[in-house]
Amino acid sequence: MTEQIYLPDDIPAVGKKILTDAGFEVVVGTGRARETMKIEGANASAVLIGTQPFDGDIMDAMPNLKVIARNGVGYDAVDVDAATKRGIYVVNTPKALSGSVAETAVSELLAISKNLYQDAKAIHDDNWNYRKSHPGRDIEGKTVGILGFGRIGQQVAKKLSGFDVKVIAYDPFAKSTDSVSIVDRDTIFKTADYVMVHLPALPETEHSIGAAEFKMMKNDAYLINMARGVIIVESDLVAALKNNEIAGAALDVFEEEPLPVTNPLVSLENVLLTPHIASNTIETKARMAVDATNDIVRVLKGEQPEAAVNHLEV
Repeated sequence: MTEQIYLPDDIPAVGKKILTDAGFEVVVGTGRARETMKIEGANASAVLIGTQPFDGDIMDAMPNLKVIARNGVGYDAVDVDAATKRGIYVVNTPKALSGSVAETAVSELLAISKNLYQDAKAIHDDNWNYRKSHPGRDIEGKTVGILGFGRIGQQVAKKLSGFDVKVIAYDPFAKSTDSVSIVDRDTIFKTADYVMVHLPALPETEHSIGAAEFKMMKNDAYLINMARGVIIVESDLVAALKNNEIAGAALDVFEEEPLPVTNPLVSLENVLLTPHIASNTIETKARMAVDATNDIVRVLKGEQPEAAVNHLEV
């Protein structure tokens, strides 16, 4: 019987073609709800998911499952231990989205500095003079601190190289370069005018940025988080923004997604909020589809995947 690949969400045609050309049946589902996935993916040998939780209970509803492909780089929503115990590979697409996320991160840094969202909104609100009492800030000559200097962090530094800023970074596994100095964690918070979060979501990073870090930051500094919402203590960030302990924040990720309109962040004027769109581009979606489906094919053909995040005993 032809092996089945389950897609809770549709993907670009280029990815589906890789799967069908390899002789697999592609089943496009109707959504990410837990029970929906359990029913629609019951016969799947592979599943390609987004950011939705995927735990042992769902895996057990898919007894033929051999590989869980994550359409993105973060895999914190997947119970990797549960997958490993069941002999299921977990793969991601780390090379596909670094440039796109970095572009969005720099865009949000500029947007929060220049107050672009609020100024644009003011025109729609017929408040042309809003700009007079809300000037923006130049980033030239400022210090940008990058927390996490992996693929994305390095791309951010590269894209900032033309802005005449000083770039420093914290990463225990990285070394200084000609253009970026690796410093200790506290130095990032104490000296950076912009703190950019590009850390993986791990037990040691969960809720690792809170009141203590915001008190270390300059009152005119900004926080930009393109990583995962769980890294920030959200209530502490709200307090820091309300009390003007920091100047503002640009956030693309949140502890609860979709972000409820009742969340206190939504009512704050000194924040820029975007709905997890850092890699939401036509080009990146195509690259992720190609990388994820190629690894699915490798696993189902008995080969080693290129981007496995777990190790299986063969």
